[in-house]
Amino acid sequence: MSRKRDGELADLPDHALLSIIRIPEAAKQSPWALILRRVIYAFVLLMFVTIVVYIDRAGYSEDLTFIDALYYSTVSLSTVGYGDITPVTQTARLINIIILTPARIGFLILLVGTTLSVLTEESRRALQIQRWRKRMRNHTVVVGFGTKGRSAVSALLADGVPANQIVVIDTDPASLDAAENAGLVTVRGSATKADVLRLAGVPRARAVVVAPNLDDTAVLVTLSVREIAPQAMIVASVRESENQHLLEQSGADSVVISSETAGRMLGLATVTPSVVEMMEDLLSPDEGFSIAERPIGEDEIGSNPRHLADIVLGVVRSGELYRIDSPEAETVEPGDRLLYVRRVFGEEVKNR
Repeated sequence: MSRKRDGELADLPDHALLSIIRIPEAAKQSPWALILRRVIYAFVLLMFVTIVVYIDRAGYSEDLTFIDALYYSTVSLSTVGYGDITPVTQTARLINIIILTPARIGFLILLVGTTLSVLTEESRRALQIQRWRKRMRNHTVVVGFGTKGRSAVSALLADGVPANQIVVIDTDPASLDAAENAGLVTVRGSATKADVLRLAGVPRARAVVVAPNLDDTAVLVTLSVREIAPQAMIVASVRESENQHLLEQSGADSVVISSETAGRMLGLATVTPSVVEMMEDLLSPDEGFSIAERPIGEDEIGSNPRHLADIVLGVVRSGELYRIDSPEAETVEPGDRLLYVRRVFGEEVKNR
């Protein structure tokens, strides 16, 4: 029974997911602006029909002036149809069938557009969700949009990850609203359920950040993510260090212990506050200094990373990090990546 329930969300049609998946859009226009736009569309359509009728004015029951053509178009499009002016020639009647009838339908749609707009909006959003589910690849999924999740998203955005490439999973409506306002795609539901993870595109994700408030939830989510996304990078956060091995056994590639990290920072702040200030600067990608990773240049191959222009902290080789003081980091090899301190000043900070 549980397997059947897990597959229910994934099997739902796209229009049934409107309350679950939300894709940010540009700021919506005010109702008055929408009404004005519809009035303009109706006026343009009315003038188009008037011109068509006036051009074929000889085909009607009387010779029409432009005002007569406008009058006929108005009563015809509004379906009032007084009958005082009628098409009498074959050409005029054919024009009424081919042009005026579709225009009359369009005009009615504009008049009753409030109700139809709701239906159109839902259909458009359903189509948008359908396209998103088909096209989303190599994105980052963030489970939990609390303090840790928001900080993770801020770091991703500061490092140049587009907002539309980040998907947030949460159950709290306020957190989901905050994520949507930040331009992120949101999925409402518990990330411990495989069908919710599939809706977020976890099987095709590049990385998953697991940042719930409870450690046991983090373990369950990590197990579920690893089961359906064997190739994804999983970065998880726990409060207590004794739960680190549980997350690693569940499939997390990297585990951050929030309580110990905060504790070390607090301890350092009492002895060397300037060190804490610099560490916070390094961990904030938009503050002047940041720790970043880059590929090596062709002219850097064979060099000692200590002698490069950048302040190098380590060498990443075949997915493994070698600190600058290790023997493996004595020489830079082709395909290596450098972990270094990046300098960001002035306009560069603003642009990023």
